[in-house]
Amino acid sequence: MTELITKKHSKSPVSEAYRTIRTNVQFSAVNKDLKTIVITSATANEGKSTTISNLGVVMAQAGQKVVIMDCDFRNPTQHKIFQLPNKGLSNCIAMHKRVMEIIQHTEVEGLDVLTSGPVAPNPSEILSSKRMDEVLEVLGREYDYVLIDTPPILPVTDAAVMAAKVDGVIMLTAWGSINPEVARDAKARLVQAGANIIGVILNKVEVNTTGNGYGYGYGYYYYYGSGEGKEDGEKKHKQSKEQ
Repeated sequence: MTELITKKHSKSPVSEAYRTIRTNVQFSAVNKDLKTIVITSATANEGKSTTISNLGVVMAQAGQKVVIMDCDFRNPTQHKIFQLPNKGLSNCIAMHKRVMEIIQHTEVEGLDVLTSGPVAPNPSEILSSKRMDEVLEVLGREYDYVLIDTPPILPVTDAAVMAAKVDGVIMLTAWGSINPEVARDAKARLVQAGANIIGVILNKVEVNTTGNGYGYGYGYYYYYGSGEGKEDGEKKHKQSKEQ
């Protein structure tokens, strides 16, 4: 099970890094509606599910009403992170249940989770359905932020489908896991889908340290700008050392 470091060690440098990301997301929302946010990555195993769960925790700790929506039907993770039964979104879509009846509360006040539900045979069709639009509309009314976990953008089309439906997209990539060409391809697919890319998170950054007996830490960087995938926005960053 993935540890929710922002819940268990809220004063740690890593938790502070997540709070910096939270602040920068709020800056991105100035003068525009930004409630539904997809977080995706170029490829698998870059840490998007862990990032979105911890970001949800720090947003809720700041008094926001937040729901994490697991739209990764191919490799659902949020129910494992929060130790919840996996009865969720696919049940809601297939059985026409009211979404607020499927929502599950977590131990963090103000943070709810809509798990993926049983693995669906046709994820892209579910995500592009009119019923999904209705679910997003309801959640947008009920919550301050809807954080959406999707599969990576390059292997399948699911993230592109959702990116076209939401207010903003954050792309996450892990330091050293992909080359710049792959990152550019991932961004191009999001832009082609009509995504409003509000920022990029670079995580798992090795940080050289001296004099403390430790070899490295984790660094979290967040870039944000305006418009669809523009790279000329102000750079905001936070580095933290894992203690």
